Amino acid sequence: MSSDDSKLRGKDFAQGVLLSEIPDGGMLLGNAGGEAVLLSRRGEEVFAISATCTHHSAPLADGVIDGDTIRCPWHHACFSVRTGEALRAPALAPVACWHVERRGEQIVVTEKFERDSLAPIFPVPFDHLGEVRRVVIVGAGAAGSAAAEMLRRCGFIGTVTVVDEDPDSPYDRPNLSKDFLAGTATEEWIPLRPEGFYAKHKIEIVRASASRIDIVKKRLEIAGGARLPFDALLLATGASPVQLHLPGIELPLVQYLRSLADSRAIIAAAARAKRVVVIGSSFIGLEVAASLRARGLEVHIVAPEAVPLERVLGAGLGAFIRSVHESHGVVFHLERKPARIEPAAVVLDDGTRIGTDLVVIGVGVRPRLALAEEAGLALDRGVSVNEYLETSVAGIYAVGDIARWPDPHSGERIRVEHWVVAQRMGQAAARNILGARERFDQVPFFWSAHFDVSINYVGHAETWDALVTNGSADQRDVAVRFERAGKLLALATISRDGESLNAELAMEHGEP
Repeated sequence: MSSDDSKLRGKDFAQGVLLSEIPDGGMLLGNAGGEAVLLSRRGEEVFAISATCTHHSAPLADGVIDGDTIRCPWHHACFSVRTGEALRAPALAPVACWHVERRGEQIVVTEKFERDSLAPIFPVPFDHLGEVRRVVIVGAGAAGSAAAEMLRRCGFIGTVTVVDEDPDSPYDRPNLSKDFLAGTATEEWIPLRPEGFYAKHKIEIVRASASRIDIVKKRLEIAGGARLPFDALLLATGASPVQLHLPGIELPLVQYLRSLADSRAIIAAAARAKRVVVIGSSFIGLEVAASLRARGLEVHIVAPEAVPLERVLGAGLGAFIRSVHESHGVVFHLERKPARIEPAAVVLDDGTRIGTDLVVIGVGVRPRLALAEEAGLALDRGVSVNEYLETSVAGIYAVGDIARWPDPHSGERIRVEHWVVAQRMGQAAARNILGARERFDQVPFFWSAHFDVSINYVGHAETWDALVTNGSADQRDVAVRFERAGKLLALATISRDGESLNAELAMEHGEP
């Protein structure tokens, strides 16, 4: 089904539909008032919501119903079918709802109703709002911004202060290496919220860097000498690109990609360039390569691995992703490292010289741990947190790229550098700051786009003893299971959205 609502499908629900036509525990696609509407049923109850995800306009009719919720097929956002509430990132806005009337055996959809994204109707089964009056969040990225919004969605009326030195945050970071960099999305797509949104909801964003946590006096010191008192502190400092140290790295043709400013700089440089060398075959490196190839540049990738992404996706999918890039003209220089960068070339460790106008470094990121380390918080290749995302110091939480938490699905303590995971951790931590005591047990999820191929990945597998492949990557129809001792740790899929969603549900429900 297309996400284009101009081609409406199914019955006009305003004219009515028989209850028997709606499968119990299932859904039925139709329309009302010129919009695509999705009906779902639980016994005698019927709910009507918009059929389009508020994240990237995916068709929710292709998703999966789970109890009172529906999950988006593309990026696994989750909505309440009762209220339309966006229960899980990456969707941050609710879907519209329609009133439903029962007229004998007929179900009739009547008026539509919508509400503000941060209206405080999120279920809050706890009473802790009076104990926390001041929340300070360090970082306005995926985790920090999602946490600030969740505080308001939970009805928190105290002060929410977000400290971040990036003048553009918060924004849609995944798009910086995808559509925006490729030129298929305008900068209007990038901000997560419209101008004035945070001020309207009394979320203050302080444009400064955090310098020190005073644990005893419970205050955050920021650049310039200001001190922000807190009852609860959330660290969402994110990660920084790994910096290479080699001759010529300081030359003006060299760029890194992490911020919106970085993406703008690469776009400006690409407008003057004919050839780019991307150093690193990470997800970011490969997405940059695809995006700049879409802009018409000749693209070369230099990486020490024999197979791109083999450590994460295995040799089969890694080789397939390489073939996709090569089919679009990308040239790989694998099992090679850069020796130096010259004003118009990159010289490799075997002496190969690649002439270039632009160099983009994409060799991974490192968590920003300085603030937590100086404060004496427990570290474990990241900031160590418990199942409630609280650090070794009560009242201080850590989420996103910096946090290492006990993952019940793999049975290991893990740290994950993915956008959706960071958003969901921020949401969970905000609720726990207010006393929810909810374990963070959501299954990690990410997606990565390479030209016309998108890969969905649920779960987490740093190591595995078996790869089970069903289908064919070359046919753009495949599922790869990452197993250890017969247990599913993760699933990577291409064009199998339903299978990806069902695997996520199975892992969350503890099913084999």
